[in-house]
Amino acid sequence: MDETMKTLMVFDFDHTVVDDNSDTWVIRCLPDRTLPNALKDSYQKGQWTDYMGRVMAYIGDQAVSPDGIRVVMETIPFTQGMADLLAFISAHKSAVDCVVISDSNAVFIDWILGAAGLRSAVDRVLTNPARFDDRGYLTVRRHHAHDCARCPVNLCKRAALQAYLTECEEGGVDYHRMIYVGDGGNDLCPSSCLRGGDVVMPRRGFTLEGLLSKLQSRGSSLKARVVPWTSGTEVLDELRSHMLPATP
Repeated sequence: MDETMKTLMVFDFDHTVVDDNSDTWVIRCLPDRTLPNALKDSYQKGQWTDYMGRVMAYIGDQAVSPDGIRVVMETIPFTQGMADLLAFISAHKSAVDCVVISDSNAVFIDWILGAAGLRSAVDRVLTNPARFDDRGYLTVRRHHAHDCARCPVNLCKRAALQAYLTECEEGGVDYHRMIYVGDGGNDLCPSSCLRGGDVVMPRRGFTLEGLLSKLQSRGSSLKARVVPWTSGTEVLDELRSHMLPATP
């Protein structure tokens, strides 16, 4: 297929692809499924990745092995219809590219997609790098540095998306349409860089839907069409409506 005819699907991960927060789900690997109050209270707004570094260090201190973390993370539920949507994307890679942009981390996302047999659907994961050190502790780093005042210090999804698109353009790929699927406040910033033919899909009842509604009521310059969703089935319907005719 002509690369200029491809659609780019962009997904948030937590509360979008999966129906929970992977960074809080991991607490289930602890024997008492809770963190000390002092650790909970150490979180500072906008510094979530640094906080999760301390959480994972505590989990390591409790002698939870990498496999002990993995088996718990692989039980996180997918949002209704999302696994089928990703399977469809995996079967139609000639027409659809797929990127995940997430404030989670690379290890969690790889485990979760891998356990479901869905790694092949996703062409790139833009998230916080993570790896196990020599002690078997999971260490998490910030995705990048940026100068956006609206976003957490570790990740501006707009900057990450724009960097990815620039890389694609340099490689001769220019997507004719983007569909951005998310739920949270940090999904507003990338929505602002979408074009007139693009679509932003906020999850019904979640923060992004309300923020986009406020923008629209103020006559904002948001160019993308807004299509709320409650399940992956609705996202799949939207994707199929933009694909070439006779896509099975």
